[in-house]
Amino acid sequence: MKSISYRQVHLDFHTSEYIPDVGKDFDKNEFADTLEKAHVDSVTCFARCHHGWLYYPSRKYPELIHPNLKNHNLLPDQIEACHERNIKVPVYTTVQWDGRVMREHKEWLCIDENGQYINTQGVPAPHFYDTICLNSGYREFFKDHLSDLIMTLGPERVDGIFMDILFPVDCHCDHCRAKMKALGMDSTRKAVRLTYSLMMLAEFKKEITAHILTMVPGAGIFYNSSHVGPASRDSFKDYSHLELESLPSGGWGYDHFPATVRYARNLDKKLIGMTGKFHTYWGDFHSLKNQAALELECFQMLSQGAGCSIGDQLHPSGKLSAATYALIGQVYQSVSEKEPYCTDVTSITEIAVLNPEEFYPENSFASGLSSSLIGAVRMLTELACQFDIIDTRVDFSRYPVLILPDCIYYTERLEQLLKNYLKDGGKIIGSYDSCLNKEKEDSIYGVVFEKESEYEREFILPNDKIGKELPKEEFVMYQRGYDVSCTKAEILMDKIVPYFERKGETFCSHQHAPSQGEKGCPAVTQFGNSIYFSHPVFHLYRKNAARWCKIMVKDALEILLPRKLVSHDGPSSLVMTLQSREKEQLDILHGLHYITEKRSEDIYTVEDVIPLSHIHVKIDTKGRTVKELRYLPSQKTVPFQQKDDFIFFELEKVEGHEMVGISYL
Repeated sequence: MKSISYRQVHLDFHTSEYIPDVGKDFDKNEFADTLEKAHVDSVTCFARCHHGWLYYPSRKYPELIHPNLKNHNLLPDQIEACHERNIKVPVYTTVQWDGRVMREHKEWLCIDENGQYINTQGVPAPHFYDTICLNSGYREFFKDHLSDLIMTLGPERVDGIFMDILFPVDCHCDHCRAKMKALGMDSTRKAVRLTYSLMMLAEFKKEITAHILTMVPGAGIFYNSSHVGPASRDSFKDYSHLELESLPSGGWGYDHFPATVRYARNLDKKLIGMTGKFHTYWGDFHSLKNQAALELECFQMLSQGAGCSIGDQLHPSGKLSAATYALIGQVYQSVSEKEPYCTDVTSITEIAVLNPEEFYPENSFASGLSSSLIGAVRMLTELACQFDIIDTRVDFSRYPVLILPDCIYYTERLEQLLKNYLKDGGKIIGSYDSCLNKEKEDSIYGVVFEKESEYEREFILPNDKIGKELPKEEFVMYQRGYDVSCTKAEILMDKIVPYFERKGETFCSHQHAPSQGEKGCPAVTQFGNSIYFSHPVFHLYRKNAARWCKIMVKDALEILLPRKLVSHDGPSSLVMTLQSREKEQLDILHGLHYITEKRSEDIYTVEDVIPLSHIHVKIDTKGRTVKELRYLPSQKTVPFQQKDDFIFFELEKVEGHEMVGISYL
């Protein structure tokens, strides 16, 4: 696959053997015409599904062809018809879930330390979620399956292979324990087993990629784990590109993609974002996502430098839904018009946020996003900051400011990296337990850890440095912080203590006791170019959305970063990102305004597009002279003024998504 697609459909086809007449209404020309009319340029089609069935005329495993499949050439016909219309067809196969394997090859399944099969979804039987061990004899079966697939289709017809369901598993089977023993690893420890599982996954991917490329040089290759993070970074060399599965209504939520893409875009891989047309989750047949929600999800991908992929599921009849492709077509028509300005871009940023996933304790092995990271992403997005999410393998010097949100736990290596960064002029905002060595009498913040606060809830008192916009009275901090003392640092804000901790007989009213007006330990300190918050302000913002926490961080940023890249006078719900096409001396400003709402018990969604008018924008040009501004793709001229290395202009209207091209001399 030479380049990524910007208008892809991921077409699920997990089809039960209890459904009759599978594919009876499939017409290959109607299928491809529907996709073409919907402006689709790539469709991922199925070779093998989670039920364990094949959808191509397998030479080696004809007994695995879906028993009720009417057209054994379903996949080849899909490829042929789409290729005639210049639509790519990456091929899907499952890896660690397979219902037939689960029933017939229990010796290939993962086993926990109690000797039980590992159901990774936690749902009662029947299902196909007992996870397959890649150290078992299944590995050779999987390679043979790939060889059979490629030779049956013909290597020249294989655009790429999308391999689904690969994730670390706490497997205690004989195969894994033997491998760990050979490596001198203690298989009785869960943390060791999980560490080994990552090593094994990387080894598997390397072997499978080599196997595929031997047969199909240049093929697109992707392994899907439903998340892209630091734990898998070393294996990304065996991927041709990254696809970020993130269905906001399907468990990921609207916080997942903005955080994940800001990390993934620094990994030197082309990116595709993936959402779904479903109102909820995969397999939600006969549902349609609201158009405004699908617009937000796709335009957000463009605004972060990623292509688009929309998940759908083909009906067992083999006929595509007309309503689904009318919806997709509405969105992808707009994507196709904007696409020329969204390819080959780099994001312009001023801040980096360290990813807490790199610092999770080994025995927790959490795979999801940290609440502190989500809080940081929300804050910075609402403040119109331009930022990346990075790990410690990225060069810190690329960023004027580095943020350590709450739980970037101390290591000597991290401390040395940060000291070097500060020495070279870098600036740091850290909070709570981030790089705070509790055993030392000094820190990069010029404070000493004393103890965890005795109060679950205490207060801060705004002043003219931190909390400038806030009334000058106490504000509650909803989570316990640390007590620190200053050795070298200046106190920027004080904590105020309550009358008492609400426990036992000392309680007051319905929640915490009020302030007694006495100063406690420092709440915010500054030592040179580092500012420290003694409360977990980012986690607190994620949990309670207390605006005063955002204002506190905003004021700290203004101290360390007085020149901001992008500013506007619109609401905090207006998201702005800045990208560059350097060869063309063109920057592109994206403005997105969609309001997510939780109207249901279970999910957030978007129904209405609420336009904004007359938004005033200010952008730092970094000393460059601006030639012109134009709305994209309409090319309508935007009046502007340039003064003191800033440009000032007005967006007449932001109706969902607006793009402005900034051309430089």
